[in-house]
Amino acid sequence: MKLKFTKMHGAGNDFVVIDAISQHIDFTAAQWQMLGDRRFGVGADQMLVVEKSPAEGVDFRYRIYNADGGEVEQCGNGARAFVKFVTDKGLTSKRAIRVQTMSGIIEPRLEDDGRITVDMGAPVLTPAAVPFDASNLSSRMQGEDALWPLDIRDKQIWISVVSMGNPHAVQVVEECEAAPVLIDGPLIEHHPRFPKRVNAGFMQIVDRHHIKLRVFERGAGETLACGTGACAAVVAGIRRGLLDTPVKVQTHGGELSIAWAGDQHPVMMTGPAVSVFEGEIEIAA
Repeated sequence: MKLKFTKMHGAGNDFVVIDAISQHIDFTAAQWQMLGDRRFGVGADQMLVVEKSPAEGVDFRYRIYNADGGEVEQCGNGARAFVKFVTDKGLTSKRAIRVQTMSGIIEPRLEDDGRITVDMGAPVLTPAAVPFDASNLSSRMQGEDALWPLDIRDKQIWISVVSMGNPHAVQVVEECEAAPVLIDGPLIEHHPRFPKRVNAGFMQIVDRHHIKLRVFERGAGETLACGTGACAAVVAGIRRGLLDTPVKVQTHGGELSIAWAGDQHPVMMTGPAVSVFEGEIEIAA
């Protein structure tokens, strides 16, 4: 079949965005993997699928597939691309929409300056719900946050475990660019303590309102930006007593602004979304 798509990015985190309202989409994991391949397909960190509303009071359904072909719960940068896509395509005239994801409802809105703010919901901080297997482990407190030990490569690191609709393991590093992201990232992603795998965040504190961040994403490898990873890192930093809201998150692909009032308040993420080009590709059966 011929598939029409839009190539987009949010702070360098790149996507193939597909209108599944006007096209029938029913791909296998192998077909998603081919589409995301940077040599044999279009190439992207994630594929985003726009579907009809599943219920009254919800505007759209949003499905996300990683470059490895697996469907995942959430993608913050993708949510911003989603809003720009449905607005540009005339699928909605609303500036704020309600979108159903695998992990629940999100509520992104288009700002007057062209940036997009996404209500990412409240973070999940209970280890078992992330999910993280904390059995037979002893945590240590930093501020209000419980840090958990994780053994990798004959060393122990201390992580915050946070879910922003998908699981994150956040560690503080002295120098972001010198952090062993490509070595430790895969080991953290597949660590047996995380039964659904995990996104590994490496956070450098610049000052109380500014961090640098690299994320090794589950199923995608290191990406130029990770929206949920930025949210998780800021939540961890505020709970540790190292950051104050709002926080500028500097990634390789650009800047995001994250605000969180603590407790069960939602995390608010603001950043750009850019359309790169329109295309059509033949998908083999």
